[in-house]
Amino acid sequence: MTSHNDLKKSKQVPRKLSLSFFNFSQSVLNKVSLKKLTLIGFTFVAMPLVMALIFGANKASELAKKSTNAIYNVAQLTQLNSKLDDTIAKLERSASQFVVLKDNELLAVFSDQHKVLKDIIQETSAKQQDKVLKEQLTSLQGESERIKELLLNDSIDAFSLEQIQQEFEPLQLINAQLDKRSTFVVNQQVLDIQHSTEEISDNILERLYIIPITLLIAGIFIILITKPLKRLTDKIQLLEQGNFEQEINLHGPAEVREIADALENMRQRLHALELQKSSFIRHISHELKTPLAAIREGTELIYDNSVGPLNEDQQEICDIIRVSVNRLQRLIEDLLDFNIVLDSTSLHGLEKISLSGLINDACNVRKLDIKSKNLIMKCNNSPYFIYSNSKQLSVILDNILSNAIKYSPVDGEITITYSSTKECITINIIDQGPGIDPSLSDKVFDAFYQGKAPINSQIKGSGLGLTIVKELLLRLNGNIKVVPARKISAANESGACITITLPNTQTDIEL
Repeated sequence: MTSHNDLKKSKQVPRKLSLSFFNFSQSVLNKVSLKKLTLIGFTFVAMPLVMALIFGANKASELAKKSTNAIYNVAQLTQLNSKLDDTIAKLERSASQFVVLKDNELLAVFSDQHKVLKDIIQETSAKQQDKVLKEQLTSLQGESERIKELLLNDSIDAFSLEQIQQEFEPLQLINAQLDKRSTFVVNQQVLDIQHSTEEISDNILERLYIIPITLLIAGIFIILITKPLKRLTDKIQLLEQGNFEQEINLHGPAEVREIADALENMRQRLHALELQKSSFIRHISHELKTPLAAIREGTELIYDNSVGPLNEDQQEICDIIRVSVNRLQRLIEDLLDFNIVLDSTSLHGLEKISLSGLINDACNVRKLDIKSKNLIMKCNNSPYFIYSNSKQLSVILDNILSNAIKYSPVDGEITITYSSTKECITINIIDQGPGIDPSLSDKVFDAFYQGKAPINSQIKGSGLGLTIVKELLLRLNGNIKVVPARKISAANESGACITITLPNTQTDIEL
């Protein structure tokens, strides 16, 4: 019975083989350039096709030669039968006339025809390969020699016409056998050509396996060439998303390694610059918040008449200071949020997030602002979980919700819905404010762009909120767009709808 260790060893063998093959392929790729790899791939792909082409050409050439020889032999045998029939007929006629008339000129004609027959037999025997045909030609020549000797003998004077014709019967019989053998040889050569044609056709069909082999070789080299480029593209996309912490170290052709080294140098420089920017913003924000807290506390004490009553002019100046301090605090908060965009470490740590819980948390953070305008919040509380970065999503929802509250009228409504497909999840945040002009739907995402301030707004924004949202969504492979609220909900005649789209990867829906 096979033990557990034996099974484990048997499973490790193919794994070791695959790893050794992978290491071998990597070492080969590291030694060649893309130019050489492409040339090698083209050679390996073209070689089987060239071999198949050469094989087909040789077989076609052989078939053409056989066909040519067969046609020549058929023509030669056809002419032979015609010449033999004609010459034997003339030979028999001249011999018969000589026997009847006893004219020496007729004997001379017979000798000439006999010489013609002999030349035909010798010429044909020299060119023919068929042994039976050669033997029959030899018998024909021997029989013609016998008749010639008979005519030259003195006893020919006693021969009658019927007797001389009987002497020619063996000659006619051999000629008939020659005719029959010639037909057989012709048919045999035709069959030989037919068999050769079928054999060549079968050989060519059998070598069609070269096509899948060629496709397989082409596929292997396509993978060998494109796989390093695909890994390189993935690394570039990570840099595009702001992930500067993962080291870029690729194996492959020389060109890919050179690009990877250049990207690694660029990554290190960008990472260092990013850390400097992040540290600077973090420190400057902290330094600004400390004196700001003291200024705000003092302003509130003066504003509340805690240190004595103020006249109207003093009260007005105190209002201006109070509003400016609140605006400065908002700017610092936006600056800290923007620091999240610059900080690549915030991109890591995907976790399972309850979307309804995240939306409720965002609403609780803005609870006082919502209460101050007596707004009605309509949220989709369907349980839905998504794998993402909770810190980034919180910043995204807070900024969009802040804008929706800011531009919503008193006693208005804000609706938050979400839906999902296999590819993505869509979140809609709809307010009843004045809306956004379609011509400005892209411009509102520009840094420091500020639209028309809402009525009775005491705090002016920084113009960074939607910029931060768009940058964070870009890093999450998401998207954002602004559309009129009436396109989403018929109940809203005015207002704006902010639509967030996130990839629906590794989601888990609980019913």
